[in-house]
Amino acid sequence: MPVHSIAQWTLLLATALVASTLAGVTGFGGAAVLLPVLVAVFGPREAVPILTVAQLIGNGSRVWFNRRELDWGVIKWFALGGVPTAFIGGMLFATAPLSALTRLIGAFLLLMVVWRHIRSGPVWKPPQKSFAAIGAGFSFLSALVGSVGPIMAPLFLAYGLVKGAYIGTEALATVIMHVTKLVAYRETAILPGSDILTGLALGPIMVLGSFVGKKIIERLPERVFILIIEIVMTTAGLLFLIRG
Repeated sequence: MPVHSIAQWTLLLATALVASTLAGVTGFGGAAVLLPVLVAVFGPREAVPILTVAQLIGNGSRVWFNRRELDWGVIKWFALGGVPTAFIGGMLFATAPLSALTRLIGAFLLLMVVWRHIRSGPVWKPPQKSFAAIGAGFSFLSALVGSVGPIMAPLFLAYGLVKGAYIGTEALATVIMHVTKLVAYRETAILPGSDILTGLALGPIMVLGSFVGKKIIERLPERVFILIIEIVMTTAGLLFLIRG
């Protein structure tokens, strides 16, 4: 579905800025904020590939801004498990029923909110090699629903990554997922040039948001961002479940 009006573009760009700023501060939540607007404008089949392009740019900028603090061991093991399953998930996405896909996205958004409230905190520190399994599971899921950051993030934090090391390492792991997913989406012809251009158009705003997030990461209470994320995810999740 093409974007027909200036109002729609304004909404998309404003949401992309908020989403990328949130992700720049918390390390997650950007996809969950942007995804509902993309689904509303384009539908779920196009929304996830467009989100992947935009998130690739946003995450790439967070990698650059935190490049001196990356944990390359975690990234290596994550990629080892994540690349093949991200490709498989991306291939399956092309044939997933639209109604079921919309409800799956809705249920997943709600699950992310619930997970953040029921977990009692990290009681297990994942060993570095376990990120191969973590990468495999979350990369497959990401290819189908578009957003796994809020559930994946606690594992990176439990490993001991903090601030720039956490933001940058998680972002590079996500970049690896997105590149693999895009290859699969192109192979199954569900990522036309128009969708790539839409994602690229959101790219500069995603970079700006990442930059702003980097600047305010130690100045604004994280709970404010978390609250906004959870309100948006809950509302969107319920709407997607009801409407299908």
